[in-house]
Amino acid sequence: MRFAAALAVVALATAAPASAHSSARGFVLLLPTGLVIMGGALAVLATFAIVSVLPDRYFETLTAARKKLGEAPAKLTVAVSLASLVILAALISIGFIGPHDPAENLLPLAIWTIWWVVIVLLHPVFGNLWLALNPFRGIYAASGLKPLLRFPPWMDYVPAVVIFAAFAWFQLVYPSPEDPERLAMAVSTYAVMTLAAMIVFGAEAWLGRGDPFAIFLSQLSSAAPVGVNGRLVLRLPGAGLAVRPALPVAGSVFVLLTLSTISFDGFANTFLWLSSIGINPLDHPGRTALVAANTLGLAASFGVLAAFYFASMALGWLWAGKPGVLRLHAGRFVYALIPISIAYHFAHYLGDALVNIQYFALAANDPLGTGADLLGLRGQHVTASFLNNASGVAAIFAAQTTAIVLGHIVSVAVAHSIAMRSGLTRQAAWKLEAPLAAAMVVYTAFGLWLLSTPSIG
Repeated sequence: MRFAAALAVVALATAAPASAHSSARGFVLLLPTGLVIMGGALAVLATFAIVSVLPDRYFETLTAARKKLGEAPAKLTVAVSLASLVILAALISIGFIGPHDPAENLLPLAIWTIWWVVIVLLHPVFGNLWLALNPFRGIYAASGLKPLLRFPPWMDYVPAVVIFAAFAWFQLVYPSPEDPERLAMAVSTYAVMTLAAMIVFGAEAWLGRGDPFAIFLSQLSSAAPVGVNGRLVLRLPGAGLAVRPALPVAGSVFVLLTLSTISFDGFANTFLWLSSIGINPLDHPGRTALVAANTLGLAASFGVLAAFYFASMALGWLWAGKPGVLRLHAGRFVYALIPISIAYHFAHYLGDALVNIQYFALAANDPLGTGADLLGLRGQHVTASFLNNASGVAAIFAAQTTAIVLGHIVSVAVAHSIAMRSGLTRQAAWKLEAPLAAAMVVYTAFGLWLLSTPSIG
């Protein structure tokens, strides 16, 4: 997965081969995927047509509706953060001294499945849980430290882009991101770097504008129907995204980067990508042989998505008569891509997570590989039978496609809500958002194609 750029370069020197993850697409290919792709794209297009003709007052009332449920206690937040730090320290230790097999070591399973899949996907449902779960916020609050320097405005989101790019490279390109010792070193490096940055710039400044994971999870939480930044509220899913302030250019780049990396993660295993770089998909040489090609592919995926997004925004801005500042419009409408990012995250990791959660439970049963039976699971085995029969794979495919289509539908609604808040006439707002809506239709088809095309994993 992802953590400091310098670490990735050092780690590459001692890279080891890594195996590909499981796949269920052999059965998926038997499904009517062409009809699914067409239906999903049409559903997104229909959503744009509906929100475009819906009277503004109805749409505004619907998206603005919310009910306050209460406040999250600050003391509990600090206590949970401190407990999270203890757990993180224990996981890092297990990474260094525990079993070498990634399927038996708690650290890789905790980072890549529990944190990067389960915890991430809880944020669009229950709000910003990372405010409490962040292992660094509590110790900073307990220390009573004050910032040494003011966070420079020109640095807004720049560190987040750099760190997340390194994290994505480590996860998607580096040959052995699940190796327990190397992952422990990566997590340790990130932890030290984060604590140092918080000491220099303060927790709020760094976690709000420099740390990629705090920023990413905060953005995802704005799409949640409940629980927002310590204030517990109930509202329409995605409504919080439309009221966030415009991002600077680097902030827009960050959102696009997070979406492009998950897209490339799926695309990098397709027969189309592998054949295009001269690899026989049926004789995969391992990740070590693909470092250069996948590095370029990861960068290209971001470049293509960024060009696609900014071109769509520029076209809408020109068509609407150049209202306001294009950079500010782009910084607002980019939030409409976050529901798509959530949907892709769910769809991409669903199959593997269902298997790896079982491995996590067994690893927790014997964290140091000493034969312990802490949870009474001795003799239990991991099953992946649901990936090896048509009904199981069809159910997973249905969940994935539904998530992608719903994610794009919510994105269209969020984009329309942002357009309505732009202060433009109804006609100008429609012209401003229309090219982006068209891009979302295309991206829906691409996402559904990724689920159905031949792939090694």
